[in-house]
Amino acid sequence: MKKRIVRITAALCAAALLAGCGSISSKDGGYYTTEAAAQESYNYDSAAGSVDSGLVPENAAEAATDETAQKIIYNASLSMESTDFDTTREALMTAVEANGAWLESTSLYGTEKDHDRTADYTVRVPVGSYRAFLAAVGDAGSVLNISESAENITSSYIDVQARLSALEAQRDRLNALADQAETTADLLEIESQLSDVQYQLENYTRQLRSMDQQVSYSTVDIYLREVATLTPTGVTFGERIADAFGGGWDAFVGFLQGLVIALVYLWPVLLIAVAVVFILRKVWKKRPKKEKLPKPAQTPPPAEYPVKPGDEPKPKY
Repeated sequence: MKKRIVRITAALCAAALLAGCGSISSKDGGYYTTEAAAQESYNYDSAAGSVDSGLVPENAAEAATDETAQKIIYNASLSMESTDFDTTREALMTAVEANGAWLESTSLYGTEKDHDRTADYTVRVPVGSYRAFLAAVGDAGSVLNISESAENITSSYIDVQARLSALEAQRDRLNALADQAETTADLLEIESQLSDVQYQLENYTRQLRSMDQQVSYSTVDIYLREVATLTPTGVTFGERIADAFGGGWDAFVGFLQGLVIALVYLWPVLLIAVAVVFILRKVWKKRPKKEKLPKPAQTPPPAEYPVKPGDEPKPKY
């Protein structure tokens, strides 16, 4: 009985060693490359026209489903503004539907009355429609800036695949040992090992599915702001001068409009202030004037005493 348990335990240890060797051989076979997760950044120049990706290749959809291709996650973040908030929002929703994308999250702030609305969108876009979606977003409003990133997760992806293969082989060996078990204690020990292996299999399977989804669907974050006047986007000196003139005039008009609106809002206060000033002036005029007191008479200076003869000062020798 003890010999049988020892043999089963030795078989389990051998299976674990084989699984470890399988992972190590995957590492030695080139699955672990020395390259880090590559990340790139792309800045958008709004004066260049519609938005276009500088990272995603044309065959990104085929590469995402090809097992031998690089596994790359593409993300983008856009900041845009519009003078017609509702129309831009509708255009964004149309771009989402037209490109087979879906909204992961959305947030709206501000009111239509105050014209200070903002919106935050997180859109998941199929990698094959990524470029077309960015172009549609660029046509929907004025894009101020855009940043893109590409993260290469090929090494991590292959690592998870290798671990799954090793765990599946270990599970098959444990099932074979369970069929050969002759005692309940041996069977319980094998089932405990199978439970641990199955838990790890499910964990790595979830990781692999999450990676596949991130590779197949890019994440695009969009920030939309409602403005009265679009931000100048000229890049040359002449365009910047023209934008400065136009922006200065728009700012002056906006200041006058704001001043008029403020006066309209404050008309009760202004009316009360004028009434108070008018009443104070009336009261001040009705106050009796103070009588001027006569000036006191000035006393003449004392007369000098006459000098008698013989009292003249004697000269000093």
